[in-house]
Amino acid sequence: MGVNSFPTEPWDLHGHAYVGVWLLPRGLTPPAHSPMTKILRVFGRTIVSAAFFRYDEPSPLTYNEIMSTVLVRHGLRPRVSITHIWVDSEASRDGGRALWAIPKDLADFERASHRSYVATGIGSLGVRRARRLPFSIPLTFHTAQDRDGALVVSQVKGRARLGLARGAWSFEPDGPLGFLAGRRPLLSLTLHPFHLAFGRR
Repeated sequence: MGVNSFPTEPWDLHGHAYVGVWLLPRGLTPPAHSPMTKILRVFGRTIVSAAFFRYDEPSPLTYNEIMSTVLVRHGLRPRVSITHIWVDSEASRDGGRALWAIPKDLADFERASHRSYVATGIGSLGVRRARRLPFSIPLTFHTAQDRDGALVVSQVKGRARLGLARGAWSFEPDGPLGFLAGRRPLLSLTLHPFHLAFGRR
């Protein structure tokens, strides 16, 4: 840990995740976190994801997380805009906000790994099946967030064993991710396991 309650960057993260991908009409798409980015559209639709993440040892912090993102661009560069995110770790919340302008809040979670994931008042996932590649692949992307009108771009780089999953996503219609309620994802992915470095070295 640094002088704050959270680790200094980069965070060397290990764990697994389940990611749903939706194509949403313009009117349902949440705004990008930074007004300096533009939402990418495919045939008039936007690419929105929701994901449950579990971070385990030897990560510097161990916790549960649910997030929603929208694919954006900054100039010609594709970026990931984290529009909504909750964790069950105060240190993760504080670090995400301070280091990378990620708008983390706190939520309560229930989890049975690779079977069910629940974020109270937000959404849930029941996993039925997942098929993974027999090897891991490299992953690199950048988040683009707003801090007082300035764009904060952060790198995420590592490897993951990618796969396709089948499961039932559910979101509270009156909850913060209600724009996904009742909608089936285009596909669901699993990253199991992953090893990602978040932030600058």
